[in-house]
Amino acid sequence: MKRLAIVTGILALAAPLAMAQASTWVSDSVHSEVDFSVTHLTISNVHGRFGKIAATLVYDQADVTKSTVKATIDISTIDTGEDARNNHLKTPDFFDVANFPTATFVSTSVAKSGNNLIVTGNFTLHGVTKPVVLTVEGPTGPVEGMDHKQHAGFSASTTISRAAFGIGTKFPAAMVGDDVKLNIDLDVAKQ
Repeated sequence: MKRLAIVTGILALAAPLAMAQASTWVSDSVHSEVDFSVTHLTISNVHGRFGKIAATLVYDQADVTKSTVKATIDISTIDTGEDARNNHLKTPDFFDVANFPTATFVSTSVAKSGNNLIVTGNFTLHGVTKPVVLTVEGPTGPVEGMDHKQHAGFSASTTISRAAFGIGTKFPAAMVGDDVKLNIDLDVAKQ
């Protein structure tokens, strides 16, 4: 009887610990962004960034396949370092920010691959949803931030086709490359 009580007590303590393996992390908007590069006239790369991203990760350290990611990118924050180009990119010729102010990513699976994570999900941009695969480094070891919360970092990369998302379709690939490289850096805080 005493043994049963001890086992029951241990199980009662272990259950919350098992559930605690999954934790929610939210992006720090000041230290997170999406960078991109695309070729121009097949001779150079133009770089830019979207400076406002809101992401929520549910990270299951015990079983990463149970982890999830949801992110929203504010397309109006596009910055290529050139105001005239930024304004043109916001028009219907490219992103049509008035009608499509945000892009979203919702994961459908997470898997471990060596030292990286492979996160597959649905990316919605310019009103078009396509599956994408992110190669993710991280998480970094957590550190305490100025907000006294634990922070960790993730870096992800992928390449998308701008034409597949209906962006800049009247511009040939010889003028603006079709392949757009995306690099996502997230500083996330444990909630």
